[in-house]
Amino acid sequence: MLLRTASSFSLLNLNANANANANANADHVLPLINSSSSAIRCSRAKSFVPSATKDPVTGVVFEPFEEVKKELDLVPTLPEASLARQKYTHECEAVINEQINVEYNVSYVYHAMFAYFDRDNVALKGLAKFFKESSEEEREHAEKLMEYQNKRGGKVKLQSIVLPFSEFDHEEKGDALYAMELALSLEKLTNEKLLKLHSVASENNDVQLTDFIESEFLGEQVEAIKKISEYVAQLRRVGKGHGVWHFDQMLLHEEGVTA
Repeated sequence: MLLRTASSFSLLNLNANANANANANADHVLPLINSSSSAIRCSRAKSFVPSATKDPVTGVVFEPFEEVKKELDLVPTLPEASLARQKYTHECEAVINEQINVEYNVSYVYHAMFAYFDRDNVALKGLAKFFKESSEEEREHAEKLMEYQNKRGGKVKLQSIVLPFSEFDHEEKGDALYAMELALSLEKLTNEKLLKLHSVASENNDVQLTDFIESEFLGEQVEAIKKISEYVAQLRRVGKGHGVWHFDQMLLHEEGVTA
């Protein structure tokens, strides 16, 4: 902050007044309240210490930095404009909305898979549990992106969601392997979209957005791709027969198996 003082304000004057007051009060006796009612004599004051009981110093004016004055001109006055928005480009705002749509679409497909495997004539409860939790996790990702959009001063614009399949049985692969391969392709697609989002943030020099994507999404996405790849390999090994039931039981009793 820049400090501007009035011409009447002088530290020399304050020191002169302090010395005068100290000389005048040098022999002042203060009573010490105790049982003996004795008194002590104050020593001569050697320095001046401003006290809150003294008259306040006047003539001091604080001024903001010149840089702050420039930022004040950038604060919007229109009621529909965001007050928090700063160095957040429209391109970054648009790609965030696109990623929200991707997360919701993937969540919708996973929810359709949950409904399929939960049928009474399919009855693979482990797979149903896995895809239900995966759907909820993708929806949480979408909501996290929505919260971030609002935090940066952007506007969330939800888009239409594609109608997912309702049947996942495959003549050669069977339903479990086919659904898991589809899940792997969806996770890779999501990862590609996240990398595109990260690239747009880097091109616009949005360091905060790149850090957000790296810390909240990219590492988790790589882990999900690795886990589902292992599930695909296991289902290919066991085939369409009795081994699918054992795989389903593993998912049913395993904790934290979501994508």
